[in-house]
Amino acid sequence: MARTPLHVWWLAIRPKTLGAAIAPVIMGVAIAYSAGQFHGGAAIAAMAGALLLQIAANFANDYFDWRKGADDARRVGPIRVVSAGLVAPATMRIAIVLTLLSVVPIAVYLVWRAGPAFIGIGAASILFALLYTGGPRPLAYIGLGDVAAFAFFGPIAVAGTYAAQSRSFEWLPAIAGIGPGCLAMTLLAVNNLRDREGDARANKRTLAVRFGAGFARAEIVLSVAIAAAVPVVLAAWTHHWGAVAATATCITILPAIRDVLRGGEGHTLNRVLASTGRLIILYGFSFAIGWMIWW
Repeated sequence: MARTPLHVWWLAIRPKTLGAAIAPVIMGVAIAYSAGQFHGGAAIAAMAGALLLQIAANFANDYFDWRKGADDARRVGPIRVVSAGLVAPATMRIAIVLTLLSVVPIAVYLVWRAGPAFIGIGAASILFALLYTGGPRPLAYIGLGDVAAFAFFGPIAVAGTYAAQSRSFEWLPAIAGIGPGCLAMTLLAVNNLRDREGDARANKRTLAVRFGAGFARAEIVLSVAIAAAVPVVLAAWTHHWGAVAATATCITILPAIRDVLRGGEGHTLNRVLASTGRLIILYGFSFAIGWMIWW
C-alpha cells in the first residue's frame, strides 16, 4: 500500500513513544502548580522541548540503527523508515539537524528564565538524543540505554520542568520522577527483549543481549513495581494522597506482564509495548490530577 509523505514521517516520529516525554513534564507542572510556582510559558517550553528532543532521538535511532545494521528484513517491531527505504538517509540526517535546531530557542528561553543550569540540561539532552544510538560508542550499544532513559525521562525531566517554573531544583520532583523513569525503562526493556536476536547480530549489546531474556523480563516486572510504589511513598511523605491514582493505573498493565512472564515474543511483545506506552500517559496524568486536587 502506498504511503503518503505525511504518513511516513508520522511513522518516523513514533507517536506511541511520545508519552515518555509528555508524562514527566505533566507531573512537573502539577507539582509546581500545587506549590504555587506554576508558570505557563515555562511549562509550554518544557513540553515543547521534551517532545522535540524525543522526536530527534527517534529520528537518530532510525538512522543510526539502519547504518549499523540493527534494523533488517528480519525485524519484528514497527517499521523503521530508513531501513524500509521510505526516507533517504541524507533526508533523515537533515531532519535530525532541523529538529535539534528547533530546540535551541526553547533552550535559550529556559536559560534566560531559570538560569545557567539549563545550559547543562539542554546540552546533555541533545547529546543523549544523538549518542543513544550514534557516535563511536552509542549508549544503547554498550548497555547504558536503560540507565540514560531512566534519568532523562524520569528525575531530570520532572525536576527540570519544576525548576523551569520555580527557578529552583528540589528533591521532591526528582523523587517523583523515579516513577515515569522506571516506566520509560520498562518501555525500552520490552523493546530490547523483542529485538535481542537482531541486536546481537548487529553487536548492539543491550542488557537483554548481555544478560539474556530472563534478566529483561525481571527488569520489566521490577521497573513497573517500583513505578507503582513511588506515588504511595510520596503520598505518605507529603499527604498528597490523590497521587496514588497513578499506582492504580499500573493495574492496566498486569495482562501484559502476564504475557511477558509466560515467555511472550515477537508480536506479543509489540502489544506489551503498546500497553506500556498507554500506561505512561495514564500514570502521568493520574499522578498530576491527583496531586493537584487532593492534598
